[in-house]
Amino acid sequence: MLQPLNRHARRAGNPQTAVIGGSSWLSALIGSSLVWLLVAAVPAWGQEQPLRPNVIVIYADDLGWGDLGCYGHPTIRTPNLDRMAAEGLKLTSFYSAAEVCTPSRAALLTGRYPLRSGMCHSQRRVLFTDSPGGIPDSEVTLAEALAAAGYQTACVGKWHLGHFPQHLPIHHGFETYYGIPYSNDMDRIADRKLGRQAFFDPKVEYWNPPLMRGNTIVERPAEQHTLTKRYTEEAVTFLNQPHEKPYFLYFAHNMPHVPLFASDQFAGKSPRGLYGDVIEELDWSVGQILETLRTTGQAEKTLVVFSSDNGPWLIFDTHGGSAGPFRDGKGGTWEGGMRVPGIFWWPGQIPAGRLSQEIACTMDIYATAVALAGGTVPDDRVVDGVNLWPLLSGAGKSPREEMMYYRGTELFAARKGRYKAHYITQPSYGAGKPVKHDPPELYDLGVDPGEKFNIAAQHPEVLRELESAVERHKVGMVPGENQLAPSLPFRN
Repeated sequence: MLQPLNRHARRAGNPQTAVIGGSSWLSALIGSSLVWLLVAAVPAWGQEQPLRPNVIVIYADDLGWGDLGCYGHPTIRTPNLDRMAAEGLKLTSFYSAAEVCTPSRAALLTGRYPLRSGMCHSQRRVLFTDSPGGIPDSEVTLAEALAAAGYQTACVGKWHLGHFPQHLPIHHGFETYYGIPYSNDMDRIADRKLGRQAFFDPKVEYWNPPLMRGNTIVERPAEQHTLTKRYTEEAVTFLNQPHEKPYFLYFAHNMPHVPLFASDQFAGKSPRGLYGDVIEELDWSVGQILETLRTTGQAEKTLVVFSSDNGPWLIFDTHGGSAGPFRDGKGGTWEGGMRVPGIFWWPGQIPAGRLSQEIACTMDIYATAVALAGGTVPDDRVVDGVNLWPLLSGAGKSPREEMMYYRGTELFAARKGRYKAHYITQPSYGAGKPVKHDPPELYDLGVDPGEKFNIAAQHPEVLRELESAVERHKVGMVPGENQLAPSLPFRN
């Protein structure tokens, strides 16, 4: 079994070996201290937090806020996710930390805005090029932080944080890995003359992504019709193993990222067409995970989180999803690009049947899970995630009041409370250049979740408050050096 702990012992908060490095140590110390105060202060909310649950994060790819029955979709059937929401907590203001795949995954697994690690892209995407880039060795992933707290770790599904061996999951805290190292549309080998038609009538042989176990390719091209099914079987096998210590399972689906594929059990069954088939199979997968926890007696010992890496990829028409009432989708910083489903489930610990409009983010999973595990949030860097246990337990509110919206390396928008300011706007995909706004556009997301009515002229005082929040945020924002394009094909 791999032992990734030595490499990160100093960064995981070991008081005898912790090191502050680099010229940005002061801003990092200030920022991380604020986060650590939030983590350490949880019991003061009135309920002592339980310790050391199993942690499962189920992460969909390009699934929109409005794609589930429990979030209002009229024709996609998601009984298992609906039940998960009814038995747990459903958040309606839950965010991915980025608008596209790679940065959002880096943020989830580090608890940090992706600009800090360099795991974000420039405005000019680099497609189908061989890049040696990947998640920096200096980052302390959630898997590494939980392994340091005595957890078993496993990763199933899409990675997309670098495809060379040194960047794959088993070198960043995961003991096992089974999945595709990036998006399922990469390494395209179809005739270019097919254009977008390759996505609307997809065939497995049009793409050549590798299915991997550990660092070894076991199938290429991956048979994508059965990808969701086989990922689920792998996850269930892991859950059914005897566990002598708590575990962390990161289960990141490739679907519903195009090209869309569903198994025979689901193909042609949904009124929503192929996209609905894919979502309904994902729902089945969630049901298999939760039922396994129930039948093996692990349900009351396990925190399960379901979310998505960004909003729906709207340019693919009916092969893309729904952002519900929100504007735009994947690739943009309007609400539809970054507001995603967020469902938290833990029988006996998270009160059932709750809905909350409190602001929270995928980065917060990091601080929450590490605190519940009895671990230590790294104290030599800024960690942007906050501990959500007060909100999850029903004992208090979310410590998060603000959300910053990045597109690549630039901050486009900021939210504080119910108000959101746009400093730069740009269509998510297709035509349209960035437009800077002075004064910024301002929207009241409480009454205008679709961001249609600019109220900047009526509320200059709100803009000043948001500007102060942005300036505080920028003080501790030191960009990482590893600027990485989000789309990387695998090379042997």
